[in-house]
Amino acid sequence: MSEERFGEFVLVRRHGEGYVAELALDRPKAMNAVSTEMARSIAAACTALGGDKGVRVVVLTSTHERAFCVGADLKERNSFTDAELVRQRPVARGAYTGVLELPVPVIAAVHGFALGGGFELALSCDVIVADRTAVVGLPEVSVGVIPGGGGTQLLPRRVGAARAAELIFSARRVEAVEARELGLVDQLVEAGRDREEALELASRIAANSPVGLRAAKRALRVGFGLDLRAGLEVEDSAWRAVAFSGDRAEGVAAFNEKRRPEWPGE
Repeated sequence: MSEERFGEFVLVRRHGEGYVAELALDRPKAMNAVSTEMARSIAAACTALGGDKGVRVVVLTSTHERAFCVGADLKERNSFTDAELVRQRPVARGAYTGVLELPVPVIAAVHGFALGGGFELALSCDVIVADRTAVVGLPEVSVGVIPGGGGTQLLPRRVGAARAAELIFSARRVEAVEARELGLVDQLVEAGRDREEALELASRIAANSPVGLRAAKRALRVGFGLDLRAGLEVEDSAWRAVAFSGDRAEGVAAFNEKRRPEWPGE
């Protein structure tokens, strides 16, 4: 396993042959509160991972024992002038869109508190694996703002408009079992097992075609919310992108020869 740091607060680990990249939030003294510096580091790590053709899956984790991420660094925000807050906004957005726009499947491994921007980072992933200690929520209206890392758009896409409205307007925290029942997280695992289970899922996903994975994610993301006819056109475009690829040829050959494929990744 290799490691690379992005700034002080973000650590990227490459597992196995490097197909699975773990993006670890590593600001334990602040329970991973997202400061301006940390936001820049998350965005930089995502840019590097997104451009690495060897990466097939990303797992977003936390090094803090009791928290995934508690959201924006409100202590830092409290010191900002209005002009500084305006200048900081695109930096903050860059962290969330960095995760959201990764071209490969992304899995969040959540334990403890995932609140505000912390939950929005998880919502920006494709799949959320949470352990039984997880507590999630978007409490922004309780401090006079709104979810600004994608929460007002990502949450209703996950649980529906009415459920998202209730959760955002009430600012309430949701514990793990209810979070799974409501669809706020996708898999519920035993306490302390979120990272291991997420990495195991990532390893299974990474065994598949990298060309196919990227194209499938693109079709899912671009097509969602479109009418069916337009969505099927998106799917057809993604199919055409893979149908004549080396991965498709290798996948079909491996199936017929009853062996594991050796993906060329192109």
